[in-house]
Amino acid sequence: MAIRGLIWLAILFAVAVALATVGRFDAGQVLLVYPPYRVDVSLNLFVVGIVVAFLLLYAILRFARNIVTMPRRVAAYRLRMRTEKANSALREAVGNLYAGRFSRAEKAARDSLVDDKNKGAAGLIAASAAHRLHEYARRDDWLTQVDDPDLQEARLMATADMRADGRDADGALAALTEMRSQGGRRIHAQQIALRAQQQLKNWSEVLKLVKTLEKREALHPAVAVRLRQLAAENLLRDRRHNADALLELWHALTPIERHSPRLADCAAELLIALDRPNEARKIVEEALGQNWDARLLRRYPDTAGSDALPLIQKAETWRKERPEDGDLLFALGRLCLKQQLWGKAQSFLEAALKSANASDNEPLKIRSHRALARLHEELGDAGKAATHYRESALAMNVV
Repeated sequence: MAIRGLIWLAILFAVAVALATVGRFDAGQVLLVYPPYRVDVSLNLFVVGIVVAFLLLYAILRFARNIVTMPRRVAAYRLRMRTEKANSALREAVGNLYAGRFSRAEKAARDSLVDDKNKGAAGLIAASAAHRLHEYARRDDWLTQVDDPDLQEARLMATADMRADGRDADGALAALTEMRSQGGRRIHAQQIALRAQQQLKNWSEVLKLVKTLEKREALHPAVAVRLRQLAAENLLRDRRHNADALLELWHALTPIERHSPRLADCAAELLIALDRPNEARKIVEEALGQNWDARLLRRYPDTAGSDALPLIQKAETWRKERPEDGDLLFALGRLCLKQQLWGKAQSFLEAALKSANASDNEPLKIRSHRALARLHEELGDAGKAATHYRESALAMNVV
């Protein structure tokens, strides 16, 4: 502004100098005659008069125009102030929403409705604030006010997200279905659908969504593994009355899922309950070949059926690689108990107990004492059986 003022001042000085220079060499006269009047003035004065008259006329016309247009300008000013206030309230609503001041956010969003253009954005903000306040009826009222065609996908996505968060899985899926019918597909929509399907326990859909999101790197790998295992486990349990259906599902799983100790243990448990120990044994052995796990070793003796000898031979080959594994020794002891190999059973169980004491493995210690107690009961030695039962009880850490 200072530079502009200096430029205008320089121009005015230049004009003044030019006028003074030109005026020195002017000898003209202007004669105005209007009978009976006669006016004789110099040309310079006449030019100055014309300029002054023009400026006065311009000022008068400008003043008159301002008076005539004043009501319209006042109305425009009031509208501008109202719009600015509404926009300020909308910005305040956003700030309060993310600051956790939900009541203030909803109030500011309501204040911003002075400007109709803010209706859609204000509705979404106020709906989010009402949802955080657990005012679900008010939330839905706000969402119905979002009628801008450009904001329909945002409205449906927000509806699905908030309904899933409020444990209304059916409402969330209905909103997502409506959004897909309009051509909208988003990673976030699939994440919301995953939450809704989990709530509805639609485990087959959960498994599909987890695999899709995992491919798109939209889930943390640890979360994806946990959800895949959870879905597969529940699908297996849903087929707990039909061994063929259970095995069909098992073979449809990926190798990573079939090698999961948790899933393999679950499938083996269900097949044993359905009197299919051979299939359970294959599942446990395959999983142990990839992931050595104590729970699978505990399950292994249950898959023996009527003849435990092949399992003992298999476990003996594992023992060559892991001679100090307490859980493996315990499994061998149980298998020998099933096969009524009392001496070998006692030897393995005592070795397992020794390993448990050395590693301070309380669960293994308790199981070993109980197994030895049952062994001595079979052998008719009630005193030693009672001693081991007492030791198993003392090994429990009761808080």
